[in-house]
Amino acid sequence: MSNKPVIGFIGVGMMGHGMAKNIRTKGYELWFLDQRPMPTLLEIGAKSAENPKDMAEKCDIIHICLQNSGQVEKVVKGNDGIIAGARPGLIVIDTSTSDPSSTMQLAQEVAAAGVTLIDASLGRTPKEAEEGTLDAMVAGDDEVFERVKPVIECWAGRIIRVGAVGNGHKMKLLMNFIGMSYGALYAEAVVLGAKIGITPQAIRDVITGSRMDSGFFGTFMKYVVERDRDAHKFMISYAAKDLRYVNNMAADSKVTSIMASAAVQYYTHAEATGHGHDFVPMLSDLVGKLNGVDMEEEVRKGATSR
Repeated sequence: MSNKPVIGFIGVGMMGHGMAKNIRTKGYELWFLDQRPMPTLLEIGAKSAENPKDMAEKCDIIHICLQNSGQVEKVVKGNDGIIAGARPGLIVIDTSTSDPSSTMQLAQEVAAAGVTLIDASLGRTPKEAEEGTLDAMVAGDDEVFERVKPVIECWAGRIIRVGAVGNGHKMKLLMNFIGMSYGALYAEAVVLGAKIGITPQAIRDVITGSRMDSGFFGTFMKYVVERDRDAHKFMISYAAKDLRYVNNMAADSKVTSIMASAAVQYYTHAEATGHGHDFVPMLSDLVGKLNGVDMEEEVRKGATSR
């Protein structure tokens, strides 16, 4: 009989699926919960839980990988939530991109039921989730971290400790603030370039390999120039939500947030006009439309001029 803890996983979407798969293939008993059937997990021996309460009754460690704090609060505190079925000693790892103020409040509430919550925010993409090489920004009690570290190592290639509960989600918001601001910047730059006669291809050629190059620039421009819709699979609605959390965090801290306030407007506009399910690099097309520029046509023109 295995002495490994029993693991639960709530939210097996683009990121969660690969994480859950890697936990199971590393030999852990795994229960999962999602709105969709997951034959790929069932085929490797994972089991489907009825609800979070059912999962809490069966598991020692539960991961949560959902879209926002409202969803996390519901699966933890709902009538059939984790608290309703929790046994003392249960550990909850919230890997969602959540509002830190909600996270810290939730940690206090679950503690009253004998449950420990830590946050382990994610870096990188669904590709690395499937490969088991995500970055994990882990916050919480040191002793609890040592207990869950072998499980996190199933899906993370790099683990960075960032302090007390809530800091993982704070760090993730700072990371996404930087990334999504770059996304808005790149979108505006390629449209301005098109207006003044600089092709998207020329912008990519100049920046690639320079000090301003980055992985984010590479995936963003892979869509712009090659029209690869899957180059950077992070939805605009998620970006808008994260930037709203960033602005809330700045307001709570009484910090001026001129850049965050500006960046969120592009994503909010895209979301409000029905493009929330588009991926972030597609923001370039929407900024183009705002300025009378057909970016797909600009790419075609750039290809013929080379």
